Amino acid sequence: MMTHEGYLAELEVDQDAGVIHGRVVNARAILTFEGEALAELQQAFAETIADYQDWCKERGVEPGKPYSGTLSLRIAPELHRRVAEKAAKAGESINQFIADRLEEVA
Repeated sequence: MMTHEGYLAELEVDQDAGVIHGRVVNARAILTFEGEALAELQQAFAETIADYQDWCKERGVEPGKPYSGTLSLRIAPELHRRVAEKAAKAGESINQFIADRLEEVA
């Protein structure tokens, strides 16, 4: 994994071609890049993000934010009930209860 300006990319090595492919995983657009060495890969990643930001600016749109802070979660009804009970006992909303638990493990 690599990061640049809040964007996160996962990497895949193509041994046959001798390159490393990168794909930004937290942007609304499909952004990819590649390089043969780490420095080249980092430069390509930075250029990809800059190009994306320029593309958005030329069109008068905001670049897709890496994360909005909104998360849709599907869970089993029984687990939902147990979480609601624990949240109520803690004096918290379900949202705050889950956010607190995620903060503990993140």
